[in-house]
Amino acid sequence: MSAPAAIRSGEFLSCPAAPRWRAASMVSVRAWGAAGLRVRAVAVAVRAEAEGAAGKGKGKKKAASGITKPKPISAELREFVGGAEELPRTEAIKLVWAHIKGNNLQDPNNKKIIVCDEKLKKIFGGRDRVGFLEISGLLNPHFPK
Repeated sequence: MSAPAAIRSGEFLSCPAAPRWRAASMVSVRAWGAAGLRVRAVAVAVRAEAEGAAGKGKGKKKAASGITKPKPISAELREFVGGAEELPRTEAIKLVWAHIKGNNLQDPNNKKIIVCDEKLKKIFGGRDRVGFLEISGLLNPHFPK
């Protein structure tokens, strides 16, 4: 028997014939020297595949839930976003940030502070200045339960 090529980290798992188990397993690999003596035994951990990695290309999408699920919004926020009846919280925050960046409404001395214009004052309860961490909290009343 000839001496096998050294197995480097990751080569065993990238082999097309390598098994893909759902649960973590241990695989023993023995390397033999030229004289037929056992040189070493290497344990390789095979990690479980991520859920959905095996189902690539099947077209299945997970239904939106939580903050990504569209919900009815208040009249003030509806006016701000352009008339949409329902909107996910994530999209509402993106639209607010796009308005802030597009109109240069961040305080030049402290970028964490937002200087509100008339449109933002309507949705932020009339406040002149808002911290960037307060934005999602100030949008909560616009998503009635």
